[in-house]
Amino acid sequence: MSHSLSFPVQGDKENSAFFNEYLIKLLEERDRLGLSNMIHQIDAMMLTVEPGKSIEYIGELCLMSPYHYLVTLESESHWTHVLRIDMSAPDLIIREVKSNDTKGIFRSLNEVFPIGSSKPHSRYMGEILRVSNLHKVVKLQQQRGFLFFSQDDVRKLELPGNIAITKPSPYTHNIVAYLERQADEPRVYALGVSSIRSDARQACETAKQRQKALGIDGLILPVDHLATRIYSQNREVAILEWLSLSSYYYWGSFDIVDQNSSTNVTKSIHYADEMRSPAKVFTANNTPYFVNHFKIFPSPTENFVRNYGPRLHHIALAVKDGNQHGVENIDFVVDAISEQGKSFLLDVIGSKDEGLKQIFSSASEHSSLIIEYVQRFGGFQGFFTKDNVAELTHAAGIEEELLRMQNEAQKAVGV
Repeated sequence: MSHSLSFPVQGDKENSAFFNEYLIKLLEERDRLGLSNMIHQIDAMMLTVEPGKSIEYIGELCLMSPYHYLVTLESESHWTHVLRIDMSAPDLIIREVKSNDTKGIFRSLNEVFPIGSSKPHSRYMGEILRVSNLHKVVKLQQQRGFLFFSQDDVRKLELPGNIAITKPSPYTHNIVAYLERQADEPRVYALGVSSIRSDARQACETAKQRQKALGIDGLILPVDHLATRIYSQNREVAILEWLSLSSYYYWGSFDIVDQNSSTNVTKSIHYADEMRSPAKVFTANNTPYFVNHFKIFPSPTENFVRNYGPRLHHIALAVKDGNQHGVENIDFVVDAISEQGKSFLLDVIGSKDEGLKQIFSSASEHSSLIIEYVQRFGGFQGFFTKDNVAELTHAAGIEEELLRMQNEAQKAVGV
């Protein structure tokens, strides 16, 4: 058996015969070609925000996460800020367009969706994966049918010139990029002029001082998983596409019946610890939106996709197991951050007896992304309980920012 197929499959969601057949074929091929051994962890995650919003977002992230501001790369029409925890965890790359008039393929992915178009530059772009042989990986993936931006395209997009980037997925609207780097080499992004921006540094330092004063520094750990929401009909192909482009395996799928959705998880074959390479989660409706009125199915996932477009929904951060003066760390962190004015969609759910506790923040006004905190107890290996994920899915479906912007979009077209 191929190494990528040696992991036990979890969950109760039934997949199609097509999925089951091509899961085996694609992962066996990936292993045979050597791609599984040449493609390693997620080295970085990239996103873009509106003009003038990146410094505020850096401050927000430095308060709510273990990230620190590292450096800014300035190009003709973008500021590109690099945030880092350490070389064991992926970087976070925040791009800010200098002008609202900036056009491009990533903006166009937003503009056809009611809420996406209201913040045309704000979107998660995708992941950069570390590879040991860039030329060979790209050549093999092209032979498998994947399309890449040309080097001239990369230059025009003002993205790092030392990465190879796929065209956006028709299923997730995300890109996958490859960066050649040996495990003991530093991460370097070949882009523009490098500098330390005083406003970005100050925003981060202020946030870190606040973390320390609140007593939450050291309690929030690196990224645990990345959760993308997609249309119901694209669930299986989105998973297979990601598995073909990465060195991840299919961990399993769970049917969340009362929210008419499923949660589908993939994990790295190289790193059992998600904090070295975050799990990738795909959430989709069980039925398409246009049949839901027959049985009045809930549709929080597809409602999100129809308004924002297929995209990353939340970044989940692990919380250190333990407690502060008898209060579980996750409750302590959430209470402290709430006192700083950041709201959450619901109370912390789950329990120590169930193995984990979780919570969603409200969507960031700067990126539209939600932060999830998750604390595991006693070596719990999963990402949710079925009761937890049902509550989280429901809460995200009634997220205030989503509902407000959805109502505004309907008013604009006279609905």
